[in-house]
Amino acid sequence: MPVKTTHVGSLPRTPELLAANTQLASGQITEQQFQEILERASAEVVTKQREIGIDIVNEGEYGHQTSGAVDYGAWWNYSFSRLGGLTQTNEDRWADSSVIRSEPGKIRLTTFTDRRDRNLFREAYEDPDSGVLGKRNSVGNPVITAPLTYTGADAARRDVNMLLKGLQANGVDASSGFMAALSPGSCARIKNQYYRSDEEVVWACADAMRQEYKIITDAGLTVQIDDPSIAESWDQINPEPSLEDYKKFIGVRIEALNWALKDIPTELTRFHVCWGSWHGPHTTDIPFADIVEDVLRVDTRGYSFEASSPRHAHEWRIWYEYQLPADKVLIPGVVCHSTNVVEHPQLVADRLSRYVAAVGPERVIASTDCGLGGRLHSSIAWAKLQSLVAGAKLV
Repeated sequence: MPVKTTHVGSLPRTPELLAANTQLASGQITEQQFQEILERASAEVVTKQREIGIDIVNEGEYGHQTSGAVDYGAWWNYSFSRLGGLTQTNEDRWADSSVIRSEPGKIRLTTFTDRRDRNLFREAYEDPDSGVLGKRNSVGNPVITAPLTYTGADAARRDVNMLLKGLQANGVDASSGFMAALSPGSCARIKNQYYRSDEEVVWACADAMRQEYKIITDAGLTVQIDDPSIAESWDQINPEPSLEDYKKFIGVRIEALNWALKDIPTELTRFHVCWGSWHGPHTTDIPFADIVEDVLRVDTRGYSFEASSPRHAHEWRIWYEYQLPADKVLIPGVVCHSTNVVEHPQLVADRLSRYVAAVGPERVIASTDCGLGGRLHSSIAWAKLQSLVAGAKLV
């Protein structure tokens, strides 16, 4: 049985789309003109994935690109325009070192600049020529100032329709498409001036985002829940918490997500967990073995995770220790988003073979570690996807 292929979501934007985004922000083109360019680019990226041989495709997350924003980080930024109850501020996310939220005696969730990995390698992080962070535009942080509501139904339906049109043009149905949506835990990583506790914020995010999940799956598409917060927050908590306290912290997020998915067909769901897409040392990442049982408590069909990152490529061994439920599939990343080296197809095959040996070929889908858009040059990103497909054929 051939191993199917997919990717995590974000793909490089076309030059035309990037230019149009800037032109829209500056008033040089109308919203209607932008939408026409967006739909054309979305159709093209679906076709390009299918031509390469990717089995389960998306619209490149092109619809998540908000006006005037660079595509890096759009996986999270897009939600700011789809949630009511937020007030935008001028606080730069990459310069702010304050605390997002603090649970007395337990959790102190900080912003990016006070993460433990950054503190260990501050000289490298602050050197613009080091390549650790790459080019970062100033991005303002929103603050929750009123009850969170979901206001993005029209935008979500637009994205769904773009993907469905692209699939239809390539002669495949909705079962070959997926669309990413923000998890409650990742949604909650913004400052709060309204709710009384961290837990209230998480549940409010779950209540809002579940509406987006349903729009996606009602169309027959698979929803991918993007949740780096489950693993990445470990580095964002300063000082380092006990594992017991951290499991309680992510446990609230998993419980809220499962509630948000309770009316969604499980076969149309997959869960993406990663340790963050920036090109840093990642020496303070939590080991996957410490949280794999928590990840498996998420009630989705598939589990997408980093499997080729230099900090996590060795963790395939855990799937020989944990029994994967019979109705679940693994979606390991077998090409990396944090290096410009294009993996040889035989290396991709070797990586995949370890998972196939553990759970069987019918329960493995080859993927990327994380989104490639904004992390790699377009030509390198597409070459990695070609190698992904070639490696899967070798297994």
